[in-house]
Amino acid sequence: MATPPPDTPLPPDRELVLIDRELAQLDARRGYLLARRDWLLRLPAPGGWVAQGVPARPQEASAPSAQNVLLTLGAVLLAVAALAFTLVSWGSMGIAGRSAALAVVTVAALGAPALLLRRGLRSTAESVAAVGLLLTVLDAYAVDAVAAPDSDAAAYAAGAAAVLAALWAGYARVLPGLTVPLPAAVLTAQLPLPLAAVASAADPVGVGWALLATAALDAALVLAARGVRARASVSVPAAVSAAVLAAGALLIGLSESVQAGSAAAAAGPALLLAACAALGVGVAWREPSAMAAAVAGALAAVAALGGLARPGLSREWAVVVFLLLALPLLAAVRAGALPVAVRRGLAWAGAGVAALAAVSALPPAVGSLVSRIGVLDEVWAATTPSRDMYGPGPAAAVTLLVAAGAAGWPARVLPRPEPGVIAVVLAWAGLFTAPMAYGLPVAAALAAQLAVTAAAGVCALRLARGPGYAAAVCAAVGALNLSVAALDGRAATFAVFGLLGAGCAAGAAYGPAALPTRAGGAVLAVGYAAGTVAALGALWGLSVSWWALPLLAVVAAVAALGPRLGRVRIPAEIAAAVAGAVALLLPVREPALSALVCALAGVVCAGAAVREDRRRLGWAAGALFVAATWIRLAASGVAAPEAYALPVTVLALAVGFVRRRRDRRASSWTAYGPGLGATLLPSLVAAWGDPHWLRPLLLGLAALAVTLLGAHRRLQAPLLLGGGALAAVALHELAPYVVQVVDALPRWLPPALAGLLLLVVGATYEKRLRDARRMRAALGRLR
Repeated sequence: MATPPPDTPLPPDRELVLIDRELAQLDARRGYLLARRDWLLRLPAPGGWVAQGVPARPQEASAPSAQNVLLTLGAVLLAVAALAFTLVSWGSMGIAGRSAALAVVTVAALGAPALLLRRGLRSTAESVAAVGLLLTVLDAYAVDAVAAPDSDAAAYAAGAAAVLAALWAGYARVLPGLTVPLPAAVLTAQLPLPLAAVASAADPVGVGWALLATAALDAALVLAARGVRARASVSVPAAVSAAVLAAGALLIGLSESVQAGSAAAAAGPALLLAACAALGVGVAWREPSAMAAAVAGALAAVAALGGLARPGLSREWAVVVFLLLALPLLAAVRAGALPVAVRRGLAWAGAGVAALAAVSALPPAVGSLVSRIGVLDEVWAATTPSRDMYGPGPAAAVTLLVAAGAAGWPARVLPRPEPGVIAVVLAWAGLFTAPMAYGLPVAAALAAQLAVTAAAGVCALRLARGPGYAAAVCAAVGALNLSVAALDGRAATFAVFGLLGAGCAAGAAYGPAALPTRAGGAVLAVGYAAGTVAALGALWGLSVSWWALPLLAVVAAVAALGPRLGRVRIPAEIAAAVAGAVALLLPVREPALSALVCALAGVVCAGAAVREDRRRLGWAAGALFVAATWIRLAASGVAAPEAYALPVTVLALAVGFVRRRRDRRASSWTAYGPGLGATLLPSLVAAWGDPHWLRPLLLGLAALAVTLLGAHRRLQAPLLLGGGALAAVALHELAPYVVQVVDALPRWLPPALAGLLLLVVGATYEKRLRDARRMRAALGRLR
């Protein structure tokens, strides 16, 4: 298609010149853009940038990582080849050839990194330098094999390690751009002194000194390192080496100190431990982040001083000595002149020693307390415990008391409650077990422990919540332990129970104390009152069943004092309810006495129900009265309970009818429930054991009448009670026939019928659920 001529036509020659010029410019621009595009495509995509229209290829490994892998593999292969050459092919060459070969290869490997660094090939230079360092080790081996084959291996290794460490450090100084030689020199420098100690046949303490001296040099190197690069290449390996070697020296010192049989034998390990302590504290003094060094140093100091005294003491008293030595460390918390790392390290070390001492002393103390359980086998036998029951001796009690003092010091300084709790528990444990540990007479031991328990109770009332609660728990545990111990004799039982009960009652009445502490005191006071009256019953020669009567007296006293008990009323009444339940269970094998106890308990509940806030106890009183009546009738051999229940039912229904007429909102359960239950329930029980037909027939007719009356009058209690009794009678009458039918059926039929029933119920589940809801709503509308 021809291009239309322009509005102002140019001469043809002029127009051709313009067109050629524009085409030349477009070609030049296109060439530039293509070259620019090609250059941009060769660039790595930064931050996930993808060239428009060019799909990005996922790279499995970046160029530097791939380069490092290749260089590492190459260095490993060269090292393997050098080892094979030195160990396998060495014998096929003469002495000159061997020396020349290793020297040339080593010099080439060590000199090549300088040229590589100048060309910017840093990773390649590191790999070649690592191979060169390995070749120097092979050179040392070659010299030993050729020039000194009979020399001591450990001594030669120590000297070679020192020379190699010095050479590698100088090599790192000549080529500061390499990072491998300097850490390698530091790690190699750990070997000369320990190997020299082994070569000189030094004892374990001598080896420990070598390890400690090397660790000290490492610590000095760490503290002297300056700059980021120096810390990265020197401080990290030196610090790790110092920690490992110092730990080894510390373990050697501890092991030798434990094995020492005399103070003279323990002097050497003690000196080593003292040097470890000086090194640890010195490092923490210069380095704020080295609190662990201060902890280790403080522990080493305690072990050094205690190790000198340990050989002449028993294990228990040695623990006391170590604990006393650790006490001054806790005072470092308030020493402002010390650096923070040193203060905290010393305090943590002291706390650790105190904790270990307390843990070692607790098992003997707990064992001495648990041994008193044996008194329960012979109550009031007046037996004197043997010396073996008191535990290993007074050292455990002293340890607990000193540990309590150690925990009490931080409790005065720190705002947290944990040190106070620990101090209270340890102090109580030490004081409570001290009379037993010292072997005091039984009476003196009980008196001292009563005083300790009273002091713990006072602390529970006066201290803050954390330590106060701990003191309350200690007082409760001590009281229970004393109660068990007091059962060994009659006088001890009444004295201990009386004093502890009075103390608990006084604590419950102390208003400023925390409510949980007062509530616990009230519960224990009621418990000790019950225990005292039970002990009186045993003293009077009453059987266990008759102890129920004095227990009910305690329950009646608590019920009478109810409003005066204040905030501890509910805990006291709960404890009284538990005592009442025990009283009801004691005469269970004597029906006549059980009926009396039920009746008296009903009187107590009825008396308490007179108060406005305890009306619900009326139900318990009614149930207890009914139970007392039934138990008494059963004990008297009455076979027709209806003769006694029907008059009560008639009177109760009459009272309920009058109540309903006066108050139409009264529930049918309140009006008619007690009266109907008084006859239906005992008659139902009698009917299930009656082989004749007359009683079930009359009871069924009466239950049917009550059910119909309840449905007609829309009363819930008659409907449910009558329906339940009618169903029970029907089940009683049909039970024999059901059993016969079930025996006649095949064994597979009952499971099949059960499965079919489940299928039907599952298929009509929603409908059955709606029916159940409608039935519940209908019952709820009844009165």
